[in-house]
Amino acid sequence: MSLDLIANLAYIVSAILFIFGLKMLGSPATARKGNGLSAVGMLIAVVAGLTDQGIVSYEFIVIGLIVGALLGSVSARLVEMTSMPEMVALFNGSGGAASLLVGWAALYGGGDAAPVSTFIAVTVILAILIGGVTVTGSLLAYGKLSERIGSGAIVFTGQRVVNSLLLAGLIGSSVMLAMDPSPDSTWFYAVLVLSLLLGVMAVIPIGGADMPVVISLLNSYSGIAACAAGFAIGNNILIVAGALVGASGMILTNIMCKAMNRSLSNVLFSGFGAVKQGKAIEGEVKPISVQDAYYILEAAGNVCFVPGYGMAVAQAQHVVKELGELLEKNGCEVTYAIHPVAGRMPGHMNVLLAEADVPYEQLLEMDEINPRIEQVDVAIVIGANDVVNPSARNDPDSPIYGMPIINVDKAKTVFVLKRSMASGFSGVDNPLFFNENTRMLFGDAKTSIGGVVSEFGSS
Repeated sequence: MSLDLIANLAYIVSAILFIFGLKMLGSPATARKGNGLSAVGMLIAVVAGLTDQGIVSYEFIVIGLIVGALLGSVSARLVEMTSMPEMVALFNGSGGAASLLVGWAALYGGGDAAPVSTFIAVTVILAILIGGVTVTGSLLAYGKLSERIGSGAIVFTGQRVVNSLLLAGLIGSSVMLAMDPSPDSTWFYAVLVLSLLLGVMAVIPIGGADMPVVISLLNSYSGIAACAAGFAIGNNILIVAGALVGASGMILTNIMCKAMNRSLSNVLFSGFGAVKQGKAIEGEVKPISVQDAYYILEAAGNVCFVPGYGMAVAQAQHVVKELGELLEKNGCEVTYAIHPVAGRMPGHMNVLLAEADVPYEQLLEMDEINPRIEQVDVAIVIGANDVVNPSARNDPDSPIYGMPIINVDKAKTVFVLKRSMASGFSGVDNPLFFNENTRMLFGDAKTSIGGVVSEFGSS
């Protein structure tokens, strides 16, 4: 049996593992197993690809596996849950950079070998172009998510004209490079520089509230770039894996846009939050103490937790689960309402609650909880802002108007856990905080909920 045949059989096994792994990632109950299957598939694909091409020896593959496993395991354990979106952004950027380098190597690695065909040149250009956009776009997303740079939309007069000229120059340079893909062509550097610049210009006008959509879109870009790189070097498993990532990322992006009731073009080009500010909100907040919160919860028959990014900041998911268990022992029905864009990346809240081993059947999507929200005795909002903001329903001037939200304001009583009255990541004020049925429990969410847990324990 030839090495080439063995490699192709390994690619088939890898593709099967990728497909089943991706399918299992669709449910929190099977996500970990799906991730494991996909990792095994990738291991097989990497080993088969490297040995088939005779790139490195088995010794170097083993060394690479050990170094990569150590770096990956240490990074995974050290990264805080609040930094997970930034880590995902860097992963997307790394994928784009890898595709860019593969395309570069395919075009210029042959030296004085036979000229590159037009088809290969086109796939190489796509790998470089999309990979370049993904690299700088992901780095900008990382900066916004980590707040190393301003998280708001950055817009300026004539921005669309500049972007149009940039795109036209990129298309023109790509056509010229495809017509003459020679090693000494300067058009390559034009494509490289313009694609990197386009990534920056594409992300700076996108505000913080749209970051979950940007993350999933950049993930799709990294897959498309990998698929193009696969065509460039004739690697079947890279084509399959890239296509799967690209398609799943685009599907997720579409789901996220629907959850915000906005089109992708609106997300990319509207400059979210840069113009509209919404109506001024006036009123008086009604603080509540931990003890009073306990008395209300102790008498409640139905409690719904609504987690947001603040829960990740406070690392409160474990104490939230503990409170949920105490409420259940007290005869209360407990649920967790999950908005598709809560947090700063797709599935952020699901990851947090899964880490705390919250039962999957208690996690309800927005469309499941809203029809029954009026029967909820107490809705506990933990660090969420935009996804529970009634302005999305009531204020046409609000930047988030039209976005489907979790209608916690219709619950009988609402507890909002916040450190202060500061607005959320999008910078939009929330009239929920001033409602008659809302009580503000100020302070660190972990400490506040821990106090309620202590009250249950001492009763």
